Amino acid sequence: MSSQPDSRLSAPIDVRNVRRLFDNPTQIAESNFLRREIASRMHERLSLVKIQPQRVLDLGCGEGADFPVLQALYPDAHLLGLDASFALLAGGRTGQSAAANSMTRLLGKLLPRKIGARHEDAFSQLCGDFSLLPLKPASADLIWSNLALHWHPQPDLVFAEWRRVLRVDGLLMFSCFGPDTFREIRAAFAQVDDYAHTLNFVDMHDLGDMLVNSGFSTPVMDMETITVTYESTDKLLADVRAWGGNPLLTRRRGLLGLSARTKLLRALDGFRREDGKIPLTFEVVYGHAFRPAPTRTADGESIIRLDLPRKRQ
Repeated sequence: MSSQPDSRLSAPIDVRNVRRLFDNPTQIAESNFLRREIASRMHERLSLVKIQPQRVLDLGCGEGADFPVLQALYPDAHLLGLDASFALLAGGRTGQSAAANSMTRLLGKLLPRKIGARHEDAFSQLCGDFSLLPLKPASADLIWSNLALHWHPQPDLVFAEWRRVLRVDGLLMFSCFGPDTFREIRAAFAQVDDYAHTLNFVDMHDLGDMLVNSGFSTPVMDMETITVTYESTDKLLADVRAWGGNPLLTRRRGLLGLSARTKLLRALDGFRREDGKIPLTFEVVYGHAFRPAPTRTADGESIIRLDLPRKRQ
């Protein structure tokens, strides 16, 4: 496998700009409704996989809103959430501590002390980069990542890191945006200038190839299109900014002039449907794959496994 990134599968994302956005939780709050919806759909997929993980990683966990989903499925697992935004982690920790204390008091009245205390150490959080995890190899049974992967400029490198920390037969499950996301925004801005105003999201087939090249087995990829409608162009643009706006290093600098903004709003108005509302498209890609047992040693020698028949009693 070549160590050189494929330019088709990466983007010139300004990671610092992404972190600045997510360090302002109030700015992204309006976009949380879709994250919760996608988490619910991921939960449905995950519930069909029969695993009993001891350690679960939620990568790009934000405020930890997906923790209850994961804890409901795997109440005996330890959950570790990691996000690059300390502000999001801090805000989520405050709310989770209050909820945990309330739950602990309730369980303490109803259950033996040992069981009631389990809620306090069920999860922990780290601030860091999910492409450079501060974890030992083969230290997790399940990786969950909800709508975070597309923020990294080289997802192929992310997959390689995620495979490193998964145990053999460990499961990766993720969601991210696909190429049709924000297609109305791209078409409208094309009437204004030649700059890129949104990410060029990676196609699900390319993501599947990256999983295989990173050493995952039997990746399963699927996608669906979700359309959110707006009565106001201002509200639509505000939500696009809440979803990350334009984090590209090649983005246009400075504000749009009055003439350019007028062209943009007119182009968006041109998408209005018969009911008067403007659609905004999201292509959501779902993927899951397992880490297989190794077939070669570190020296490149083949590993041959023999399943010997059991002796008869």
